[in-house]
Amino acid sequence: MQPLIDNARTFGQRPEEFARLAEGQSPTVLFITCSDSRVVPALITGAGPGELFELRTAGNIVPPHDLARPTAEAATIEYAVDVLGVQDVVVCGHSHCGAVGALVRGDDLDAVPAVRDWLAHAAGEPAAADRDDPTVADAVQHHVLAQLMRLRSYPCVERALAERRLRTHAWYYEVHTGAVREHRAESDAFEAL
Repeated sequence: MQPLIDNARTFGQRPEEFARLAEGQSPTVLFITCSDSRVVPALITGAGPGELFELRTAGNIVPPHDLARPTAEAATIEYAVDVLGVQDVVVCGHSHCGAVGALVRGDDLDAVPAVRDWLAHAAGEPAAADRDDPTVADAVQHHVLAQLMRLRSYPCVERALAERRLRTHAWYYEVHTGAVREHRAESDAFEAL
């Protein structure tokens, strides 16, 4: 923890670098990804402060949209699309994902009921084809596409897509290599950016 504290102390000693951020934000991309500490959107994309609007959830899960039971995730998506006017939304999964791995293996999550109940929002269980593969690559890629389809069902996203003011992207990040792949509809495969 101490190195983090030391950096935080010196971070605020460069106010000139951050003064423009007080004027507001105008990110063009909403980046939805996992809470996993190995996935750092700004590092992956090279974005600076104010360039990405981020939504991080366990397993990069986009929960079902339900106006009767609003979620922080739905509010973040709606704000990004309708208020900030982002032009692109990226749903980014990653290799070695603990959430997807737990689903693939059918782990008993009764000891962590909040995790168990959150993972129930995964939009169907990922294929168990790579049950013994620590990267769970196929399952994660399938999961990312399921989350992207769920995202597209949100009214604000559906409307923005119909009006052609929003594009959506499915990415897969390999934590062990740093490689990033994007799903290509033409080939129905994740390919290098």
